[in-house]
Amino acid sequence: MSDQHWILTAQCPSRLGTIDAVTGLLRQHQLYVTELHSFDDSHSNRFFIRACFNAESALKEDDFRQQFSERASEFEMSWELRPADYKPRVIMLVSKFDHCLNDLLYQYKMGSLNIEIPAIISNHPDLKELAGWYDIPFHHLPITADTKPQQEAQIWQIIQESNAELVVLARYMQVLSAEMCQKLEGWAINIHHSLLPGFKGAKPYHQAYEKGVKTVGATAHYINDDLDEGPIIAQGIDSVDHAYYPDDLVAKGRDIERVTLTRAVRQHVEQRVFLNGNRTVVFAQ
Repeated sequence: MSDQHWILTAQCPSRLGTIDAVTGLLRQHQLYVTELHSFDDSHSNRFFIRACFNAESALKEDDFRQQFSERASEFEMSWELRPADYKPRVIMLVSKFDHCLNDLLYQYKMGSLNIEIPAIISNHPDLKELAGWYDIPFHHLPITADTKPQQEAQIWQIIQESNAELVVLARYMQVLSAEMCQKLEGWAINIHHSLLPGFKGAKPYHQAYEKGVKTVGATAHYINDDLDEGPIIAQGIDSVDHAYYPDDLVAKGRDIERVTLTRAVRQHVEQRVFLNGNRTVVFAQ
């Protein structure tokens, strides 16, 4: 097989023949499937599929797209075809905490996270040096209650001018406006702690310590205009006990946050995530 790798993703209403609609054409074009995942959701009556394949010779992409488009229309199928090495452009939003951004930048630098980062945006100047070390443009956009609309307008301008395809809130400690959330819905990923019982407001880990929690976790999700209520992509959890003081809980939480966010970004970039109403279908790596 050649080194030409592709990813085809599709979803449509549940109907007989949906798998063959994808794999049949791949076989017809002598394209070798190296990974295949599918799921039929009996609750929403939606079908989801992701196929990775190799081409023995250069794929006649235009012909394939035309033929697949004709086949897909029979099933009301929305679909996307990309080279496996495609690098989407990802904007990072961050405040002062650097653990999530550090992990994303490290994976990016090592080549294990297949993205381009045209800009890092922050409401604080603290991480400018870190961005400079990776040679990534850093935009310091301070914000107050009075300047929030103007600041978000600047963020949106950078996103548009950068042709960004994904926005990652790597511990960006500002609540986005409903208007901004609506613009980014389905293509911006946020991370937040997951503690049971739930604790909101200031110092959640200190609140958790007072209640004697036994688990610490994190949730990565797409944003919408309901605070921390968007479709979940990935979650992480670990056990703690009475020996964990508030600072220990914070450190444990940060470790889980960075790993969980990086996993969610990788799953999105590798086209493993499908929106299914307010839920997601996520095919394993």
